[in-house]
Amino acid sequence: MTYLQKPKLRHPAAARNALGYTRRDYEAAVSTLCAGCGHDALSAAIIQACFELDLAPHRIAKLSGIGCSSKMPQYFLGAAHGLNTVHGRMPAALTGANLANRDLLYLGISGDGDSASIGLGQFVHSIRRGVDMTYVVANNGVYGLTRGQFSATADTGSVAKRGAVNAEEPIDLVVLAIQLGATFVGRSFSGHREQLVPLLKAALLHRGAAFIDCISPCVAFNNQSGSTKSFAYVRAHEEPVHPFDLVVGAHGQREAAETTEEMVRDEDVLVRMRERAPEYDLGDRVAAVAYVERQRAAGAIVTGLLYLDPEPRDLHARLQTVDEPLAHLDDAALCPGAAALAEFTRAFR
Repeated sequence: MTYLQKPKLRHPAAARNALGYTRRDYEAAVSTLCAGCGHDALSAAIIQACFELDLAPHRIAKLSGIGCSSKMPQYFLGAAHGLNTVHGRMPAALTGANLANRDLLYLGISGDGDSASIGLGQFVHSIRRGVDMTYVVANNGVYGLTRGQFSATADTGSVAKRGAVNAEEPIDLVVLAIQLGATFVGRSFSGHREQLVPLLKAALLHRGAAFIDCISPCVAFNNQSGSTKSFAYVRAHEEPVHPFDLVVGAHGQREAAETTEEMVRDEDVLVRMRERAPEYDLGDRVAAVAYVERQRAAGAIVTGLLYLDPEPRDLHARLQTVDEPLAHLDDAALCPGAAALAEFTRAFR
C-alpha cells in the first residue's frame, strides 16, 4: 500500500455537499493499482456515492481482507475508520465491530478470492446473520496479486491470458447472497458508473445486509479476448434488469412518487426505476434467482438491483440488543453481576 497523500488544495469554487465537504474530502491516498484497473473506477464510485449522500467520513468504518480489491480502502474516505484484516476474515471483524458500535456505517470491501475462496464461510455467515453493512465484492475472476490464476468466480470456458481454459463451475455470489437471506442484493460493472453510483447509494442507506457484486476487470491478467470478466465482454453481454438511476431520501422529496416511474420504498429511501423486466419480481427471492440463472444460461450478465426486502431485520434486531452501542456502555451496564446472570440462566432450565 502507498501512504502518499493527494494534495490538500481545494478549488474555491468546488461543489460542496450539505456538510460543506467537497468531493476531494472523500478521497485518500494515491492509488498504486494498475492504470485502468476496474477497482479504481469502483473506488471513484464509492467516493461519489458518499459525497452525494452527505455522509460524514468519520461516521463510516471501512474494512477489507487481502488482495488487490482489499487495497482499495486506502484510496477513498481517508477520514473514515479503517481495518485491513487477514485473508478472508473481513466479515468476522466487521460483525464484531458492528455488534460493538451500531452507530457507525459499515462498508466491507472484498474480492472474489477473498470472499469466494478462503473467506467463503465468513461471507456466508455474515450474510445469513443479517449484519447491517454494505458488502462490496470487486469481482475480476482472477488472483491478480499472484499473477492471474482463475478464482472461484471464473466462468466455465473463460480463457486465461496464457491460454488455459477454466473447466470448473463458478460460484455466483449474487445467487448465494439472495439464498442466504441478504435483504438488498445487486450486481453492477465498474465501467457502468451511471448504474453503479446509485446502486451504492441505495446499499449504503439500506438497514440490513446489503450485498453488491461489482464486476471489476483486471487489466493485467484478465482483460484479454476470451475472458468473460473483460471490459469488452461485460459491455457486450450486460443485461440491466431495469434502468436504475436515482435514490432519494423520502423526506422533502415525496413529490417524486407522483411521477409515472415506479418507486420502491426501503424505509425512508425511495428507489426510482423507470421500467423493470416484465417477468421480474424485485421482492421474490425464488424469482430473482431463477431470472439470474436463466439469463446466465443465455450468456447474459444481469446487473442492477436484483432483490430488495422493504422490511429488513438486521443482526441487532434478531439479538434484541440495546439501542445504546455496547462500546458506549460502562462496566456496570456490561457486567450486571452474578445475580442477574443466575436469573438469566434459570430461563434455560
